[in-house]
Amino acid sequence: MKRALVSVYDKTGLADLVGALAAAGVEIVSTGSTAAAIAATGTPVTPVEEVTGFPECLDGRVKTLHPAVHAGLLADTGRAAHAEQLASLGIAAFDLLVSNLYPFEATVAAGAAPAECVEQIDIGGPAMVRAAAKNHARVAVITDPAQYQEAADAACGGGFTLEQRQRLAAAAYAATARYDAAVASWFAAAYAPDDIARETGWPDAVYAAWTRREVLRYGENPHQGAALYVRPGAPPGLATATQLHGKAMSYNNYGDAAAAWRTAFDFAEPCVAIVKHANPCGIAIGADLAEAHRKAHASDPVSAYGGVIAVNGVVTAAMAAQVADIFTEVIVAPGFEEGALELLTAKKNLRLLRCPAPAAAAGRAVEWRPVDGGLLMQTADRLDAPGDDPATWELKAGPGAAGLADLAFAWRACRAAKSNAIVLASGGATVGIGMGQVNRVDAARIAVARSGQRSRGAVAASDAFFPFPDGLRVLADAGVRAIVEPGGSVRDGEVVAAAQAAGVSLYLTGTRHFFH
Repeated sequence: MKRALVSVYDKTGLADLVGALAAAGVEIVSTGSTAAAIAATGTPVTPVEEVTGFPECLDGRVKTLHPAVHAGLLADTGRAAHAEQLASLGIAAFDLLVSNLYPFEATVAAGAAPAECVEQIDIGGPAMVRAAAKNHARVAVITDPAQYQEAADAACGGGFTLEQRQRLAAAAYAATARYDAAVASWFAAAYAPDDIARETGWPDAVYAAWTRREVLRYGENPHQGAALYVRPGAPPGLATATQLHGKAMSYNNYGDAAAAWRTAFDFAEPCVAIVKHANPCGIAIGADLAEAHRKAHASDPVSAYGGVIAVNGVVTAAMAAQVADIFTEVIVAPGFEEGALELLTAKKNLRLLRCPAPAAAAGRAVEWRPVDGGLLMQTADRLDAPGDDPATWELKAGPGAAGLADLAFAWRACRAAKSNAIVLASGGATVGIGMGQVNRVDAARIAVARSGQRSRGAVAASDAFFPFPDGLRVLADAGVRAIVEPGGSVRDGEVVAAAQAAGVSLYLTGTRHFFH
């Protein structure tokens, strides 16, 4: 390795790298602020304008876009014709490129104005990275400070192997692909290039790049392979949570934890959600997490066995003492008290995940779902529609609930259950859940069956309207005193009449929360 071109925005680890390169006798050519940073370390550096014979111009937009740079990166010096042309042009070849790009994604995420975002679109950097990666048979390309040690070792050890250069080239193209995907997605959203996008708010194309974070033991079943991927630049979330204890997370663990996490943060009060097979078996709020856990577990102790627990606060020792004797797969929380960790880490297989509370999405959050041959996208369902505020509910039958706290809780909890869903609640806790049924009356029957006698005096929520009065009658016959549902059925009149006849208070929200 004789000659390196170094041009980086992120200067993390730069001093150590260039020191190692210089110690190995590598000539370093560099640009602008990178050259200044290298010179400040006392390491010899050749400014790129001495190589190009052309000054940096246009506020730094043009520095490396020159044949003296790109011919040096693209020349296949194993070809006699290339070597002769370099010699005749007075251009020296590069053996190594070190480059990372302007922080476009971070600039967009910070809410910068469009002009500032455009200014952070790197041109020269991606061009150099692609050139070096194309010529990986002769040139190594480093795009991440995490690769600097490998570059230093190669400089001292006689150069990179072909296998290393191939691997680094693959990483380089992945980096530029992610960068281009971010830029293209922003442009599609910011400038709405077609009439449909302007009318609907949906861009004509979407782009994304994902990086493998972990290979999982298997998928939903042992014969299926699985891996976890993350999107660079995305806000912290469950996929990047810190595992504090326990065996490796499985595919199903992640699915259940995602459902539980989504549920726990639907409530402002201390909340515990217990999930099994992506459906809740218990949701409760309380004065503290220990109380909320007791109530959530009591909702369905049989189903809670082997479940996943999510909480919207720091796990206390008091809550941990209750969980310690119950077989649980995962607990995910924003934090754990020391006393809680001491109790829970005694369980060898219990997985503990620390995950920051979900950040409020800037603009509309979007969910993706693959289908054969395509991709569905929708705005995320949030409990912020007008009909989610009890003050907007319309009382259609009965005397009205004495306070709407339990009904409001049931309505929020119902969103967590797969449709068709019926949730019975009392005292800020679910007492019976019927979910994932192909008809609503069966969901009502299951909710009542799981509640036992706790349905007497409880309230109920339905995620969508009752198409017939039969489902409501099942709840009324079980002693449910008040029901909230969206309304909107052609038979709403029959449903209201059935509620009136049973003396059940019936509220309509005008908002539906299907969850498939």
